[in-house]
Amino acid sequence: MESTIRTLIESRVSLNYYDPDRPVSEAQIKELVRLATLAPSAYNLQNWKFIVVQSAEAKQRLKTVAYGQQKVETAPVTFIVCGLLEAHRQLPLALRPAVDAGIIAPSVSDAWVAAAARSHDGNPVLQRDEAFRSASLAAMTLILAAEGMGLGSGSMSGFDPLALSGAFGLSEAEVPVMLITVGYPAAGNWPQKPRRPAQDVMQYV
Repeated sequence: MESTIRTLIESRVSLNYYDPDRPVSEAQIKELVRLATLAPSAYNLQNWKFIVVQSAEAKQRLKTVAYGQQKVETAPVTFIVCGLLEAHRQLPLALRPAVDAGIIAPSVSDAWVAAAARSHDGNPVLQRDEAFRSASLAAMTLILAAEGMGLGSGSMSGFDPLALSGAFGLSEAEVPVMLITVGYPAAGNWPQKPRRPAQDVMQYV
């Protein structure tokens, strides 16, 4: 398992070019989202949403708010990964399956719900921070899941969030965090670019 995860991380590249003749199936899309939802989140808030952009019309809408970037049109599918504000209000519902399965006790669920309410109510900065953290973790999980399924992907922050929200009817509680294009690679993509040495970005204390 360790070598498999290491191989996926070391072989992953950010795609710019996709094979237009190889679609991503509905089963693959659903599995990517299912795996993405296994990412961690504070209190198990699961404060994320995935908008699947697949139709030609939706791709054009997305391309318009993504500064005309071609890959949102040529990729078979693009996921708009959103973080959810005020997710703590739905925490009892999110925790119910864990309680029903006997994973956590009802008292633990109640304590988490109370703690989340105390810290999140009236605190839009924390809500936004948590939404971005959770959505980013889910996005990276989706990227690695795609790699493991023989697909490629590209993460994108180049879009107008207000225009995107309007174009796709997002509520004020749904914050677009990242775009993830997914498909099979075509020729012309760069290999993984070298990274700074680990010793340059770590510190022991």
